[in-house]
Amino acid sequence: MNVRRRRISGIAVTAATALGLGTLSACSSDSSAAGNTDKFDVVASFYPMEYLAEQIGGDHVNVTTLTEPGQEPHDLELSAKQTAQMGEADAVLYLKSLQPAVDEAIAQSDVKTKIDAASLTKLEDHGNVEHDHGGEEHADEHAEEEHSEGGEHALDPHVWLDPVKYAEIAQGVAESFEKADPDHADDYRKNAEALAKKLAGLDTAYKEGLAKTDSKVFFTNHAAFGYLAERYGLTQEAINGLDPESEPSPARIKELQEEAKADGVTTVFYETLVSDKTAKTLAKDAGLKTDVLDPLEGITDKSKGEDYVGVMEANLKALETALGAK
Repeated sequence: MNVRRRRISGIAVTAATALGLGTLSACSSDSSAAGNTDKFDVVASFYPMEYLAEQIGGDHVNVTTLTEPGQEPHDLELSAKQTAQMGEADAVLYLKSLQPAVDEAIAQSDVKTKIDAASLTKLEDHGNVEHDHGGEEHADEHAEEEHSEGGEHALDPHVWLDPVKYAEIAQGVAESFEKADPDHADDYRKNAEALAKKLAGLDTAYKEGLAKTDSKVFFTNHAAFGYLAERYGLTQEAINGLDPESEPSPARIKELQEEAKADGVTTVFYETLVSDKTAKTLAKDAGLKTDVLDPLEGITDKSKGEDYVGVMEANLKALETALGAK
Protein backbone atom coordinates (compact mmCIF):
# COMPACT_ATOMS: atom_id res chain seq x y z
CA MET A 1 0.00 0.00 0.00
CA ASN A 2 1.26 3.43 -0.85
CA VAL A 3 2.44 5.54 2.06
CA ARG A 4 0.77 8.86 1.46
CA ARG A 5 2.20 12.17 2.50
CA ARG A 6 0.15 13.90 5.15
CA ARG A 7 0.03 17.65 5.16
CA ILE A 8 -0.07 18.85 8.75
CA SER A 9 -0.33 22.51 9.62
CA GLY A 10 2.59 24.33 11.14
CA ILE A 11 0.54 24.97 14.25
CA ALA A 12 0.01 21.24 14.78
CA VAL A 13 3.68 20.47 14.27
CA THR A 14 4.68 23.22 16.70
CA ALA A 15 2.20 21.97 19.27
CA ALA A 16 3.42 18.42 18.94
CA THR A 17 7.04 19.54 19.29
CA ALA A 18 6.23 21.64 22.34
CA LEU A 19 4.46 18.69 23.91
CA GLY A 20 7.67 16.70 24.31
CA LEU A 21 8.07 12.99 24.88
CA GLY A 22 5.80 11.55 27.53
CA THR A 23 4.39 14.94 28.54
CA LEU A 24 0.62 14.78 28.50
CA SER A 25 -0.17 17.54 30.95
CA ALA A 26 0.21 20.22 28.27
CA CYS A 27 -3.35 19.65 27.05
CA SER A 28 -4.72 20.76 30.41
CA SER A 29 -3.46 24.28 29.75
CA ASP A 30 -5.61 24.50 26.62
CA SER A 31 -8.96 25.83 27.79
CA SER A 32 -10.72 24.63 24.64
CA ALA A 33 -9.28 21.12 24.75
CA ALA A 34 -11.57 18.18 25.35
CA GLY A 35 -12.31 17.61 29.03
CA ASN A 36 -11.27 21.08 30.15
CA THR A 37 -14.43 23.09 29.66
CA ASP A 38 -17.75 23.31 31.46
CA LYS A 39 -19.50 22.22 28.28
CA PHE A 40 -20.17 18.75 26.89
CA ASP A 41 -16.75 17.95 25.43
CA VAL A 42 -16.80 15.99 22.17
CA VAL A 43 -13.82 14.72 20.19
CA ALA A 44 -14.70 14.22 16.50
CA SER A 45 -12.52 12.06 14.28
CA PHE A 46 -12.77 14.18 11.10
CA TYR A 47 -14.85 16.93 9.50
CA PRO A 48 -18.19 15.17 8.78
CA MET A 49 -18.32 14.04 12.42
CA GLU A 50 -17.23 17.49 13.63
CA TYR A 51 -20.06 19.10 11.62
CA LEU A 52 -22.67 16.79 13.15
CA ALA A 53 -21.40 17.44 16.68
CA GLU A 54 -21.47 21.21 16.20
CA GLN A 55 -24.88 21.29 14.49
CA ILE A 56 -26.55 19.04 17.04
CA GLY A 57 -24.68 20.23 20.11
CA GLY A 58 -24.95 23.95 19.42
CA ASP A 59 -23.92 26.13 22.37
CA HIS A 60 -23.77 23.21 24.77
CA VAL A 61 -20.77 21.44 23.25
CA ASN A 62 -17.07 22.04 22.86
CA VAL A 63 -15.87 20.14 19.79
CA THR A 64 -12.28 19.29 18.94
CA THR A 65 -11.29 17.34 15.83
CA LEU A 66 -8.48 14.84 15.39
CA THR A 67 -7.94 15.59 11.69
CA GLU A 68 -6.41 18.96 10.82
CA PRO A 69 -7.99 21.00 7.98
CA GLY A 70 -6.22 20.00 4.77
CA GLN A 71 -5.05 16.67 6.17
CA GLU A 72 -6.11 13.54 4.25
CA PRO A 73 -7.99 11.58 6.94
CA HIS A 74 -7.80 7.96 5.74
CA ASP A 75 -4.40 7.21 7.27
CA LEU A 76 -4.29 9.72 10.13
CA GLU A 77 -1.76 9.06 12.88
CA LEU A 78 -2.52 10.40 16.35
CA SER A 79 -0.17 12.35 18.59
CA ALA A 80 0.18 11.65 22.30
CA LYS A 81 -1.67 14.91 22.97
CA GLN A 82 -4.63 13.88 20.83
CA THR A 83 -4.82 10.49 22.52
CA ALA A 84 -4.79 12.21 25.92
CA GLN A 85 -7.54 14.65 24.86
CA MET A 86 -9.69 11.75 23.76
CA GLY A 87 -9.40 10.13 27.17
CA GLU A 88 -10.56 13.33 28.89
CA ALA A 89 -13.57 13.91 26.62
CA ASP A 90 -17.21 13.34 27.53
CA ALA A 91 -17.84 11.70 24.17
CA VAL A 92 -15.99 10.68 21.02
CA LEU A 93 -17.70 10.63 17.62
CA TYR A 94 -16.05 8.64 14.85
CA LEU A 95 -16.67 6.46 11.79
CA LYS A 96 -15.27 2.99 12.35
CA SER A 97 -13.11 1.54 9.52
CA LEU A 98 -12.23 4.91 7.98
CA GLN A 99 -9.27 5.73 10.24
CA PRO A 100 -7.57 2.64 11.75
CA ALA A 101 -5.44 4.67 14.19
CA VAL A 102 -8.58 6.31 15.59
CA ASP A 103 -10.36 2.96 15.90
CA GLU A 104 -7.43 1.55 17.87
CA ALA A 105 -7.17 4.57 20.18
CA ILE A 106 -10.90 4.55 20.91
CA ALA A 107 -10.87 0.82 21.65
CA GLN A 108 -8.19 1.45 24.29
CA SER A 109 -9.80 4.62 25.65
CA ASP A 110 -12.04 4.70 28.72
CA VAL A 111 -14.14 7.61 27.43
CA LYS A 112 -17.69 6.91 28.57
CA THR A 113 -19.66 7.73 25.40
CA LYS A 114 -18.28 6.24 22.18
CA ILE A 115 -20.45 6.98 19.15
CA ASP A 116 -19.66 4.98 16.02
CA ALA A 117 -21.42 6.59 13.06
CA ALA A 118 -21.03 3.37 11.06
CA SER A 119 -23.35 1.63 13.51
CA LEU A 120 -26.10 4.24 13.00
CA THR A 121 -26.77 3.43 9.34
CA LYS A 122 -26.18 0.51 6.97
CA LEU A 123 -22.80 0.33 5.24
CA GLU A 124 -22.57 -1.31 1.82
CA ASP A 125 -19.92 -2.88 -0.39
CA HIS A 126 -19.64 -0.86 -3.58
CA GLY A 127 -17.36 -3.31 -5.36
CA ASN A 128 -13.98 -1.89 -4.39
CA VAL A 129 -12.21 -4.96 -5.77
CA GLU A 130 -13.60 -4.77 -9.29
CA HIS A 131 -11.10 -2.20 -10.52
CA ASP A 132 -7.98 -4.33 -10.03
CA HIS A 133 -6.54 -4.30 -13.54
CA GLY A 134 -2.89 -3.77 -12.73
CA GLY A 135 -1.47 -7.28 -12.38
CA GLU A 136 -0.19 -9.14 -9.35
CA GLU A 137 1.71 -6.24 -7.76
CA HIS A 138 -1.27 -3.90 -7.95
CA ALA A 139 -3.61 -6.63 -6.70
CA ASP A 140 -1.37 -7.35 -3.71
CA GLU A 141 -1.24 -3.65 -2.86
CA HIS A 142 -4.99 -3.35 -3.20
CA ALA A 143 -5.59 -6.45 -1.06
CA GLU A 144 -3.44 -4.93 1.67
CA GLU A 145 -5.48 -1.75 1.52
CA GLU A 146 -8.77 -3.67 1.62
CA HIS A 147 -7.54 -5.62 4.64
CA SER A 148 -6.57 -2.41 6.43
CA GLU A 149 -10.00 -0.91 5.82
CA GLY A 150 -11.90 -3.85 7.30
CA GLY A 151 -11.49 -7.05 5.33
CA GLU A 152 -10.96 -8.39 1.83
CA HIS A 153 -14.30 -7.02 0.70
CA ALA A 154 -14.36 -3.85 2.73
CA LEU A 155 -17.58 -1.95 3.29
CA ASP A 156 -17.55 1.56 1.85
CA PRO A 157 -17.25 4.07 4.73
CA HIS A 158 -18.16 7.23 2.74
CA VAL A 159 -21.78 7.37 4.00
CA TRP A 160 -21.77 11.10 4.74
CA LEU A 161 -21.94 11.89 1.00
CA ASP A 162 -25.51 10.54 0.94
CA PRO A 163 -27.69 13.16 2.70
CA VAL A 164 -30.27 10.51 3.63
CA LYS A 165 -27.76 8.23 5.33
CA TYR A 166 -26.06 11.24 6.92
CA ALA A 167 -29.45 12.24 8.38
CA GLU A 168 -29.84 8.73 9.84
CA ILE A 169 -26.44 9.12 11.51
CA ALA A 170 -27.38 12.59 12.77
CA GLN A 171 -30.49 11.17 14.46
CA GLY A 172 -28.41 8.53 16.22
CA VAL A 173 -25.83 11.10 17.32
CA ALA A 174 -28.57 13.29 18.76
CA GLU A 175 -29.98 10.38 20.76
CA SER A 176 -26.51 9.62 22.13
CA PHE A 177 -26.02 13.26 23.13
CA GLU A 178 -29.43 13.32 24.83
CA LYS A 179 -28.57 10.22 26.84
CA ALA A 180 -25.06 11.38 27.78
CA ASP A 181 -26.07 14.97 28.62
CA PRO A 182 -29.78 14.83 29.63
CA ASP A 183 -29.84 18.39 30.98
CA HIS A 184 -29.75 19.68 27.40
CA ALA A 185 -31.69 16.88 25.72
CA ASP A 186 -34.47 19.16 24.46
CA ASP A 187 -32.01 21.43 22.69
CA TYR A 188 -30.17 18.52 21.12
CA ARG A 189 -33.48 17.21 19.82
CA LYS A 190 -34.47 20.59 18.36
CA ASN A 191 -31.06 21.09 16.77
CA ALA A 192 -31.23 17.62 15.23
CA GLU A 193 -34.65 18.40 13.76
CA ALA A 194 -33.27 21.60 12.21
CA LEU A 195 -30.34 19.67 10.73
CA ALA A 196 -32.70 17.00 9.40
CA LYS A 197 -34.60 19.71 7.49
CA LYS A 198 -31.36 20.98 5.94
CA LEU A 199 -30.39 17.49 4.83
CA ALA A 200 -33.88 16.77 3.49
CA GLY A 201 -33.64 19.95 1.44
CA LEU A 202 -30.29 18.83 0.09
CA ASP A 203 -31.73 15.43 -0.82
CA THR A 204 -34.61 17.08 -2.68
CA ALA A 205 -32.22 19.36 -4.58
CA TYR A 206 -30.14 16.36 -5.71
CA LYS A 207 -33.22 14.34 -6.72
CA GLU A 208 -34.62 17.18 -8.81
CA GLY A 209 -31.28 18.39 -10.18
CA LEU A 210 -30.13 14.96 -11.37
CA ALA A 211 -33.47 13.49 -12.46
CA LYS A 212 -32.92 14.19 -16.17
CA THR A 213 -29.37 14.22 -17.50
CA ASP A 214 -27.62 13.38 -20.79
CA SER A 215 -25.35 10.89 -19.01
CA LYS A 216 -25.53 8.99 -15.74
CA VAL A 217 -21.81 8.13 -15.54
CA PHE A 218 -19.15 10.23 -13.82
CA PHE A 219 -15.42 9.68 -13.31
CA THR A 220 -13.79 10.39 -9.95
CA ASN A 221 -10.29 10.26 -8.54
CA HIS A 222 -11.18 7.67 -5.89
CA ALA A 223 -14.26 5.68 -4.99
CA ALA A 224 -15.82 8.05 -2.46
CA PHE A 225 -19.18 8.65 -4.14
CA GLY A 226 -20.75 5.19 -4.23
CA TYR A 227 -23.59 6.03 -1.83
CA LEU A 228 -24.35 9.32 -3.58
CA ALA A 229 -24.38 7.60 -6.98
CA GLU A 230 -26.66 4.83 -5.74
CA ARG A 231 -29.05 7.30 -4.11
CA TYR A 232 -29.54 9.38 -7.26
CA GLY A 233 -29.36 6.75 -10.00
CA LEU A 234 -25.83 7.50 -11.18
CA THR A 235 -22.78 5.35 -11.90
CA GLN A 236 -19.44 6.23 -10.33
CA GLU A 237 -16.30 5.07 -12.13
CA ALA A 238 -13.22 5.61 -9.99
CA ILE A 239 -9.70 5.93 -11.40
CA ASN A 240 -8.49 4.40 -8.14
CA GLY A 241 -10.26 2.37 -5.48
CA LEU A 242 -10.71 3.53 -1.89
CA ASP A 243 -7.10 4.76 -1.82
CA PRO A 244 -7.14 8.27 -3.35
CA GLU A 245 -3.44 8.33 -4.13
CA SER A 246 -2.78 4.87 -5.57
CA GLU A 247 -1.69 4.73 -9.21
CA PRO A 248 -4.07 3.18 -11.75
CA SER A 249 -2.76 0.66 -14.26
CA PRO A 250 -2.43 1.51 -17.98
CA ALA A 251 -5.20 -1.03 -18.62
CA ARG A 252 -7.52 0.85 -16.26
CA ILE A 253 -6.76 4.16 -17.97
CA LYS A 254 -7.50 2.64 -21.40
CA GLU A 255 -10.74 1.14 -20.08
CA LEU A 256 -11.88 4.55 -18.79
CA GLN A 257 -11.03 6.23 -22.09
CA GLU A 258 -13.21 3.74 -23.95
CA GLU A 259 -16.01 4.08 -21.42
CA ALA A 260 -15.94 7.88 -21.69
CA LYS A 261 -16.76 7.58 -25.40
CA ALA A 262 -19.43 4.93 -24.89
CA ASP A 263 -21.27 6.70 -22.05
CA GLY A 264 -20.91 10.34 -23.07
CA VAL A 265 -18.68 11.23 -20.12
CA THR A 266 -17.49 14.85 -20.33
CA THR A 267 -15.59 15.39 -17.10
CA VAL A 268 -13.00 13.78 -14.86
CA PHE A 269 -13.46 14.88 -11.26
CA TYR A 270 -10.59 15.32 -8.83
CA GLU A 271 -10.56 16.49 -5.21
CA THR A 272 -8.90 19.18 -3.15
CA LEU A 273 -6.93 17.12 -0.61
CA VAL A 274 -4.99 14.89 -3.02
CA SER A 275 -3.00 15.30 -6.23
CA ASP A 276 -4.94 16.03 -9.42
CA LYS A 277 -2.13 14.70 -11.64
CA THR A 278 -3.74 11.38 -12.64
CA ALA A 279 -7.17 12.91 -13.26
CA LYS A 280 -5.73 15.64 -15.45
CA THR A 281 -3.58 13.18 -17.40
CA LEU A 282 -6.62 10.98 -18.09
CA ALA A 283 -8.68 14.02 -19.10
CA LYS A 284 -5.99 15.28 -21.48
CA ASP A 285 -5.53 11.90 -23.15
CA ALA A 286 -9.27 11.34 -23.53
CA GLY A 287 -10.19 14.92 -24.48
CA LEU A 288 -12.27 15.49 -21.35
CA LYS A 289 -12.74 18.42 -18.97
CA THR A 290 -11.74 18.41 -15.29
CA ASP A 291 -13.57 19.77 -12.27
CA VAL A 292 -13.68 19.34 -8.49
CA LEU A 293 -16.04 16.90 -6.78
CA ASP A 294 -15.28 17.25 -3.10
CA PRO A 295 -15.52 14.12 -0.90
CA LEU A 296 -15.90 16.46 2.10
CA GLU A 297 -13.25 14.83 4.21
CA GLY A 298 -12.14 18.29 5.36
CA ILE A 299 -12.88 21.98 4.80
CA THR A 300 -10.01 24.19 3.59
CA ASP A 301 -9.56 27.53 1.83
CA LYS A 302 -9.87 25.62 -1.45
CA SER A 303 -13.30 24.20 -0.57
CA LYS A 304 -16.19 25.48 -2.68
CA GLY A 305 -18.31 26.15 0.37
CA GLU A 306 -17.94 27.07 4.03
CA ASP A 307 -19.55 23.95 5.47
CA TYR A 308 -21.05 20.55 4.61
CA VAL A 309 -24.21 21.91 3.00
CA GLY A 310 -22.31 24.56 1.01
CA VAL A 311 -19.86 22.05 -0.43
CA MET A 312 -22.61 19.53 -1.20
CA GLU A 313 -24.47 22.25 -3.11
CA ALA A 314 -21.29 22.99 -5.08
CA ASN A 315 -20.92 19.27 -5.79
CA LEU A 316 -24.46 19.18 -7.14
CA LYS A 317 -23.78 22.07 -9.53
CA ALA A 318 -20.62 20.35 -10.74
CA LEU A 319 -22.51 17.11 -11.37
CA GLU A 320 -25.37 18.89 -13.13
CA THR A 321 -22.90 20.57 -15.51
CA ALA A 322 -20.85 17.42 -16.15
CA LEU A 323 -23.87 15.15 -16.70
CA GLY A 324 -25.85 17.61 -18.83
CA ALA A 325 -28.79 18.15 -16.48
CA LYS A 326 -32.00 19.36 -18.13
